[in-house]
Amino acid sequence: MHLIRVLSVVIMCWTGVAAAANDIPMTAKQSQALGIETVPLAAPSSAAGNGLPAQVVIPNQQIRIVSAPLAGMVESMEVAVNQPVKKGQTLVRLQSPMLAELQRDFLQTALQAQLAQNTLSRDEKLFKDGIVAESRYLAARNNAATQAAAASEKRQALRLAGMSNASMSKLQAGHTIDSALEVATPIDGVVLEQMVAPGQRVDAAAPLFKVARLSPLWLEIQVPLAQAGGLQAGASVRVPAATASGKVISVGRSVAEANQTVMVRAEITDGADNLRPGQFVEAVVGMAVGPKQWSVPNSALVRAENQTYVFVQTAAGYRLQPVRIMGQTTGAATIGGELRGNERVVVKGTVALKAAWQGVGKGGE
Repeated sequence: MHLIRVLSVVIMCWTGVAAAANDIPMTAKQSQALGIETVPLAAPSSAAGNGLPAQVVIPNQQIRIVSAPLAGMVESMEVAVNQPVKKGQTLVRLQSPMLAELQRDFLQTALQAQLAQNTLSRDEKLFKDGIVAESRYLAARNNAATQAAAASEKRQALRLAGMSNASMSKLQAGHTIDSALEVATPIDGVVLEQMVAPGQRVDAAAPLFKVARLSPLWLEIQVPLAQAGGLQAGASVRVPAATASGKVISVGRSVAEANQTVMVRAEITDGADNLRPGQFVEAVVGMAVGPKQWSVPNSALVRAENQTYVFVQTAAGYRLQPVRIMGQTTGAATIGGELRGNERVVVKGTVALKAAWQGVGKGGE
């Protein structure tokens, strides 16, 4: 009852004076009776953002789709989904008649290239001794170059088919043709998807496995347009539920029409093992701090008609000051507005002041 009487007196006092619309005259005694407490504005070094919806994704450069280099039949699968793999490890074995054809062509061209080189060496010696004409020597040299180019082409075709230089040297030495083709992973990572089964026939370039390196990971964060302006590359990002952190690497230039958010991409370098690709999480983003931004407890914030305010202490009482929320956590908010920075804001008793402000506003209508 005492609080109601004090509040009534405050309202009657304000309606009886010509004051600015957002000014609430109040004495120190009245403030004490209402239990009003104030704290000075604090200038934060960085603003902690709200918990924002985000999805974990794999960076594009860390994903590989391993395809069949040649058409063939899947003979065996050497790995399974979720299995870690090392670069060069065999993922699948294929039986490919086309590989046998490539090996045969390579052996033929390699032998022809060797024969052409031997002929060139012999004709070069005979030409120097004056036994053969220069035209014959030039023809042998041209033929050797042509055959060497053909052999190089066939060697490259085998390399694209997945054969190593060591395997080609062994083939050339032993002349043993084999249609078995081992397809290996090009990176260290984890097998995320298997796209074929044993016994299945596949065409050249058909996808076999999806392999990815899972550290670091990206977060694609949906940031409200009003907050996106305070973000820049390098801002800190945390995922409290997963004990993971990183930094912003890009801020989108377009806005999603459906929810008016901006896609902000962050790279998670610490605690990435605690996250899973495709997972939806809540991320806290550190906002860039501008010249007119301050930190206040959440209890200082007052909302009315889609606008946020704080009550600023003045010589005559208090003033309702519009502010913008730049970022917010469970305990504090970073605000921006027309403040000098040396003000004190109300953190206790805001309900009574808001009632006084609204009561005076109604009385003045």
